[in-house]
Amino acid sequence: MTETRAATVADAALIAAHRRAMFADIGRTPDSILDAMSRNFEPWVTRMIHEGKYAGWITEVDGKAVASAGIFVLEWPPHPLDPSAEGRGYLLNMFVERDYRRRGLAHGLVDLCLTEAHRRGLRVVALHSSDAGRSLYGGFGFRSTNEMFYVEPTES
Repeated sequence: MTETRAATVADAALIAAHRRAMFADIGRTPDSILDAMSRNFEPWVTRMIHEGKYAGWITEVDGKAVASAGIFVLEWPPHPLDPSAEGRGYLLNMFVERDYRRRGLAHGLVDLCLTEAHRRGLRVVALHSSDAGRSLYGGFGFRSTNEMFYVEPTES
């Protein structure tokens, strides 16, 4: 039986593990960095759930957690995409265990995230997609943008 439920603070370790697995599947980040990220992410997501800034969902099949995703509320200045808003959503931590992919679980989780964004009055939702996820998100109306990143170099 497949059930999807709201994530709670008690799910922080699971959400962190799924986030790590998501980035590991993408394959561009060394394990040492993924480990450090996970250690720092778990208390962060605990705090964000507690503060109501992160809403997430866990999908279970026969009681086993096999997929999860969340939406994070970002303070954001009014913007041409939404000239009166002071926030936007960020969809993150989309992960489905390999043996459970291609069953519509990710689609259901994205739908929940967008429903929550709508409930909170967030008209703009951003995300970063793996190559494998682009068609899923495109089907919901997400489109590529001109976003760029600057990342401060680390000292060796």
